[in-house]
Amino acid sequence: MRRKEPYCIVSHLQDEKKCFECDSRRPYHPVYNTINHRIENVITTFKPHRKNSWWQSENGKSDVFIQLDLEAEFHFTHLIMTFKTFRPAAMLIERSADFGRTWQVYRYFSHDCAASFPGVSHGALRNINDVICESRYSDIEPSTEGEVIYRVLDPSIRIEDPYSPAIQNQLKITNLRVNFTKLHTLGDNLLDPRAEIKEKYYYAIYELVVRGNCFCYGHASECAPIEGVRDDIEGMVHGRCVCNHNTKGLNCEQCDDFYNDRPWRPAEGRNTNACKKCNCNDHSNICHFDMAVYLATGNVSGGVCDDCQHNTMGRNCEMCQLFYYKDPFKDIRDPHVCKPCDCDPDGSQNGGMCDSHTDLSLGMMGGQCRCKANVEGPRCDKCKTGFFGLSADSAQGCQPCRCDHRGTVSGSSQCDPVSGDCFCKRLVTGRSCDQCLPEHWGLSHDLSGCRGCDCDVGGALDNLCSMESGQCRCRSHMTGRQCTQVESGYFFMALDHFLYEAEFAKMGQGCTLETREHQPGRPASWTDVGFARVPEGGTLEFTISNIPHSMEYDLLIRYESQMPRDWEEVQISVIRPGSIPTSSPCGNTIPDDDSLLVSLPAGARFVVPPQPVCLERDVIYTLRFEFTRYQDANSILIGGSNAVLLVDSIALMPRHSSLEMFTAGDPASTVRKQTYERYRCHEGAKSVIRPQMSDTCAKLISSMSAIINDGALACNCDPQGSVSSMCDVRGGQCRCRPNVIGRRCDKCAPGTYGFGPSGCLPCDCSLEGSVTRFCDKFSGQCQCRPGAFGQRCDGCQAGHWGFPSCRPCQCNGHADQCEQRTGACINCRDNTGGDKCDRCADGYYGNPVLGQSSGGQCRPCPCPEGPNSGRHFAASCYQDNRNLQIICNCNQGYTGIVKRSGSTIFKRARCEECAPGYYGNPSQPGGRCQPCQCNNNIDMSDMDACDRRTGECRKCLYNTEGSNCNLCRSGYYGDAARRNCRKCTCNFLGTERSQCMERDDCVCQRATGQCQCLPNVVGLTCDHCAPNHWNLASGTGCEPCNCDPNNSVTSSCNEFTGQCQCRDGFGGQTCRDCQENFWGDPRTLCRACDCDWRGIETSQCHRATGHCVCQQGVSGVRCDQCARGFSGQFPNCQPCHQCFGDWDRIVQDLAVRTQALAEQAHEIQTTGLIGPYEKLFKDLEEKLARAQGIVSERNATAAAVSTLMELIEDLRAQIGETTDTLNRLEGDLTLVQDSNSEASKELSALEREAKELNLTSEQLHHQLDILKNSNFLGAYDSIRSSYNRSRDAERRANESTITRPSTVSQSADTRRRTERLIAAKRDDFNRKNAANKRGLGDLNAKVQDLDMSRINEKVCGSSSDDPCGESPCGGAGCRDDEGNRHCGGLNCDGAVAEAGDALQKAKQAEQELNKALEETQGLFTKVAEAKSKAEEAKSKAQAALDKATATKNKVERSNNDLRDLIKQIRNFLTQEGADPDSIEAVANHVLKLSIPASPPQIRHLADEIKERVRSLSNVEAILKETEEDVRKAEQLLLDAKRARHHAEGVKSTAEGVTQALLDAQTAQTSAEKAIAKAKSDIGETGSRLAQIEFETSDNEKDLNDAMDRLGTLGREINILKTKCAENKMAAARAEETATMARDKANEAKQILDGQLTDKYNEVQQRVDTKAKAVQEAKKKAESFREEANDLLKDAQDKLKRLAELELSYEENQRKLEGKARQLDGLEDKMREILNEINLKVRIYNTCQ
Repeated sequence: MRRKEPYCIVSHLQDEKKCFECDSRRPYHPVYNTINHRIENVITTFKPHRKNSWWQSENGKSDVFIQLDLEAEFHFTHLIMTFKTFRPAAMLIERSADFGRTWQVYRYFSHDCAASFPGVSHGALRNINDVICESRYSDIEPSTEGEVIYRVLDPSIRIEDPYSPAIQNQLKITNLRVNFTKLHTLGDNLLDPRAEIKEKYYYAIYELVVRGNCFCYGHASECAPIEGVRDDIEGMVHGRCVCNHNTKGLNCEQCDDFYNDRPWRPAEGRNTNACKKCNCNDHSNICHFDMAVYLATGNVSGGVCDDCQHNTMGRNCEMCQLFYYKDPFKDIRDPHVCKPCDCDPDGSQNGGMCDSHTDLSLGMMGGQCRCKANVEGPRCDKCKTGFFGLSADSAQGCQPCRCDHRGTVSGSSQCDPVSGDCFCKRLVTGRSCDQCLPEHWGLSHDLSGCRGCDCDVGGALDNLCSMESGQCRCRSHMTGRQCTQVESGYFFMALDHFLYEAEFAKMGQGCTLETREHQPGRPASWTDVGFARVPEGGTLEFTISNIPHSMEYDLLIRYESQMPRDWEEVQISVIRPGSIPTSSPCGNTIPDDDSLLVSLPAGARFVVPPQPVCLERDVIYTLRFEFTRYQDANSILIGGSNAVLLVDSIALMPRHSSLEMFTAGDPASTVRKQTYERYRCHEGAKSVIRPQMSDTCAKLISSMSAIINDGALACNCDPQGSVSSMCDVRGGQCRCRPNVIGRRCDKCAPGTYGFGPSGCLPCDCSLEGSVTRFCDKFSGQCQCRPGAFGQRCDGCQAGHWGFPSCRPCQCNGHADQCEQRTGACINCRDNTGGDKCDRCADGYYGNPVLGQSSGGQCRPCPCPEGPNSGRHFAASCYQDNRNLQIICNCNQGYTGIVKRSGSTIFKRARCEECAPGYYGNPSQPGGRCQPCQCNNNIDMSDMDACDRRTGECRKCLYNTEGSNCNLCRSGYYGDAARRNCRKCTCNFLGTERSQCMERDDCVCQRATGQCQCLPNVVGLTCDHCAPNHWNLASGTGCEPCNCDPNNSVTSSCNEFTGQCQCRDGFGGQTCRDCQENFWGDPRTLCRACDCDWRGIETSQCHRATGHCVCQQGVSGVRCDQCARGFSGQFPNCQPCHQCFGDWDRIVQDLAVRTQALAEQAHEIQTTGLIGPYEKLFKDLEEKLARAQGIVSERNATAAAVSTLMELIEDLRAQIGETTDTLNRLEGDLTLVQDSNSEASKELSALEREAKELNLTSEQLHHQLDILKNSNFLGAYDSIRSSYNRSRDAERRANESTITRPSTVSQSADTRRRTERLIAAKRDDFNRKNAANKRGLGDLNAKVQDLDMSRINEKVCGSSSDDPCGESPCGGAGCRDDEGNRHCGGLNCDGAVAEAGDALQKAKQAEQELNKALEETQGLFTKVAEAKSKAEEAKSKAQAALDKATATKNKVERSNNDLRDLIKQIRNFLTQEGADPDSIEAVANHVLKLSIPASPPQIRHLADEIKERVRSLSNVEAILKETEEDVRKAEQLLLDAKRARHHAEGVKSTAEGVTQALLDAQTAQTSAEKAIAKAKSDIGETGSRLAQIEFETSDNEKDLNDAMDRLGTLGREINILKTKCAENKMAAARAEETATMARDKANEAKQILDGQLTDKYNEVQQRVDTKAKAVQEAKKKAESFREEANDLLKDAQDKLKRLAELELSYEENQRKLEGKARQLDGLEDKMREILNEINLKVRIYNTCQ
């Protein structure tokens, strides 16, 4: 404060003074300055005057804070504040543990917590670190000495662990701050704003007590002043801890130097957690703590020594530094324990490093040098065998010899140890023998090492080739390794390649061209088109300008002699452009060399002068041939003056002796020359028809061609005349199309024309009408004889026939032309027909031969109307000569009405009604008769078979029914349309009863004939059971077979018997019994039926018991003895006498009784004695009771006594019988036991017999082999088999011994390699063996000196020499009570215990790593799945892109096609000869074209078309254009009227008729103009199409041009419609004019008669013809309008289709976008997974 400040108190009862002054500018003094109220006054000194000093804030200021900054970390427990004034209405306590950088609230205090600190809980304290607001220390009372108390650890909350980090952090502070936020007032400050009012409201504190202690984490018991802080202040608590437990720091927060073997931790209760000293083996006094090391040791030791001395290193300085090793005889703490290595730095690994210590388990020997891979020796100072050049720069120490095994002698890898040079084969060079000599290639294991290049002497530039591939350096367009082949589209020339045709040479006087036609299937003996016909004295000059190589050429002359004698003298001159320089290749040529004289033998086809000509490259020559003399001058031959010669061609053949490849002088060139001459390679090229060339000559000629032409020649096949661009590599002949010749296929063969992509067409000139067989090569026009016409001269001129004797056509004036061969007239007029137009056409009648003047013209048949009326239904008609009635020959389906009038019959067959079998109403316009649609199932002659009006069928035949007789009747089936309804043939046994009225009358499906079958019955007629069922005869359906699935072959059975097809060993109907003629249970054992065939009824015995079924009179188990009642010797059993039957019945009764007794005995045996005889005993008791009753009666009668006696006798008899029965049963039991014993014996005998049978079978096999060998064939088979086995064994032996690689050879190679390894490693092995022995000796000595007690201490943890029984940790040789080894244990710190702990921790770490790996693998799997899905989405996107690209290309192709078509249409329409029919065909083709535009464009254009159609804004213009035609028509009408008036005035003259003729001509002209107008409209349409093309070409880059094209087409449609209407109107006007003119002519005809009739008829015919032409023009215009409508409809259909395609495209686009979004999601997910993987990798790498 800078001045005194007044303040007041609220009330002061003791003193009247209520306001005072405060001055804090000088320190407080109890005597001299008591009005100072600084903050230091709150420090409690517990002195008497402490209430006289206090701290006081400014007047009226609410936001005030007190901050206590401590010098170090302290533990803070209590805060007590005593206020002089009111306590604050709101305040909060904050603390900082980082020296004021961050603050945390301890507690809020407020009189109204909700208003002062909203959002802060003001409930009870639940946890020790909760931040709440409380109100008990914020009341306005007391007005003075009120306290605010805060405890960090509330005593009401139980604390489990006071040393936990949470509690320690709650107590730890470096700064403490008390914020006062609101004053308590009495309210007067709200009413009175004067400053005096505020003077009584302020904060004032007597004392502030902060309780705590210095914070040392339990590692100090006292604190001392920090350096630079006074220590003489009374009661001051300092912050520097006096650390114990090997710690340091202001708060003992660090371990002391060299005590970092464990991590620093605060003390916990009695556990001091003291820092542990590092173990550096006396080689260092500095270390640091490494958490990774600590965790790796299982939380045992984490100290890492720094700055290890004495050449040591390692965590505990326990290892020697690099290039040092541990002396095994010194302790690890010895300063000289590490010794330097003695290794050659160049040859040892790591620059001279040796093994740092001895560890036999790892193969380490202290101080032993580790040589590089190619170095050996104790000091690693020499190279191994096969290596050279010891060097420190080499990682392997020495370089390998690098000898290529393929190029070294014997494949050795040894080389000079100093230079490294290898020993090469004959054709190999290079330091490593890895290169071939020049002109060689293909380094291999061959004896010489390499092969020669053998480059082609002509095709290659030289004999050098690539050493790896052997590829020679080829000339132009040559290919192949040896340059012996040509590229595609190139060829080798033939020897006669330079060919010059005589027919194209400059011919002298008298020479002519003679063309010769090629004969199909025969080779031509000449070249090109023919010959030059040269007379005696004639000359030929050939220009030579294509010489490619300067050399000598042989001149080949090809000819055909036409004379019997030789041509004696032909003078040949070589005319050069100038003198020959002596330095040129032909410099030695003299003038005489250019003049040759030859004769041409008559029997030869070619001649080669012996003397060659020398020609140079790029020089133009002229070869002049003078055919001077045909014959010898001394001989006389008649006709010699007319001697001629056919010269075909000349050729320049390269002379081989002029090429260096034959004359170089080396052996190869000499061999080539000899071969060329021996095979006479030059002879094959002289004749046109060449023999097959040998491969030897072909190779030499190919080389010559490559030299002469500096490579191969291009085929240059004509693209139109050849099939492909490829030609024959030998000679270059291209593959020609039909009738095309020439090497390049560039001209038509003689006798053909029209060279083009399809070849040439034959002239086919008529032999009768043409001069020659040859025609014009462009037009194909033959040269015709007089009177012949046509391109092939094969016909007569128009109006004639009968080639070659042409005569006029006979057509009765009704046709102008006739068929050339037959004379049949063509296009008969006047409704006539026939070959001579001598009959009326169909639909007309009359006699055209009589002529029109006689009334014989052809008139329409009235059937019922004319042919063109639409109601003409007859093929022809005729006029009855008797009654002159017209009789029609009605078309099929029509008939006429025959009327009667009394006895007179009027035939009027006018075809006005439908015939039987037809219906319709032909009497109405457009009506016609149609066949009744009864599928040909009615009687066509029956008038009532179908309705004549509706066509409904009424009398269906052939078992059909329905309105069209299109259904088979019920009970029938088939195709009614084919008249094949057949009766249902259902099997009554297999068909549902409801479908059958009677046994033979059932209903089936009408179409297929399928009957409705009973269950499990199938078939069209229900005539057989379904698979696996039988018993159709049951009438209720078929039953399942129930064949045993295990015992039957199939699940099916016989349809009639139900018998299943059983496997071997099974039988019965369902295969659940034994097989046929066996009995028993097939699941256990089946026995054969042992029955005598002579006495059995059937071979099958009882399947359960095996009893045989005997014949009558036969018995026995096997049916092998006579039955009871029969006598004789089996099988001849005869019935016994009749008395036997009586005795037999008695015996049978006894047997029955015996059987009953036997059953009773069996019951006694099972149930006891009483059971079966209980009834019998009851009967006896009853009888005894009756006897007793009779006896007891005293008055017994004689009858009673008699009865009693009878009872007694019965009792006795029954008792006797019972006794006998028991005795007999006992005997039977004995017999059964005896039989059982005998059966056992028989079973043993059967077993013995079975064994004997087995032995017998083996003996039989042996005998069979003997028999086989004794037989010739058998012996041959045995020998053959043995021979094959022997050969197989021999082959395997050879493969194991001779064949390489074989087992034996591989074994030998292995043995040799082993021997070489033994030889190479022997010294090393011996040396190491000696060293190992020395080492073992040293170890033995050390072992003798070992102290077991120390070893036990280090290994097991035992610290004394106690015996095993007393040592808790055990030791070497100690065992526990169970006999197991005892080493280590609880509280034992030996190596075993440490290893066990380490092993356990390693296992735990392994488990955690495995778990992490599993998680990582899962993440990888997810990434892979995401990647696969991404790839799938990518592929789908690519597919969509490809599809879009394809669509784009298709649109572009369509545009190009449309452009080309429009161009073609324009060219066509601009031609002068385009006729209307062709234009119409082109228009139809244009109308069929599709429009390549997008759906929105098409939709827009369609709307525009509709708008244009509705508008038709140019109607006025069209009407104006037609005004001229109307005016002309009106003028014509006026002229016609004027002509009529004039004709009426001059009826007596012919001038009226003439005027009528003129009027008719005018009408004809008008009609022609109308037709011309229609043609001009079509031409205008063509011009419009050309305009479309022009507009399209300007905008073709954008698909919007389709809009313009369609708009143009729309306008053209409107124009075409308008033009059609206009043509229709013009045609109507012309027709009206013609009608008027015809009416005028009729009037004139009525007026004029006689001699002008014929002329009038002619005028009328012309008028009719023109009118018909007008009608045709009208129909054509109508067709144009229909085509325009079709175009509009087609455009609308295309629009609809494009709209559908648009929807499909949008749907695909949505799917594509969905896939794209899915792909984006997958990519994001993949990135998240990848980030997570990277995070896991970083965590695992840093062990964090």
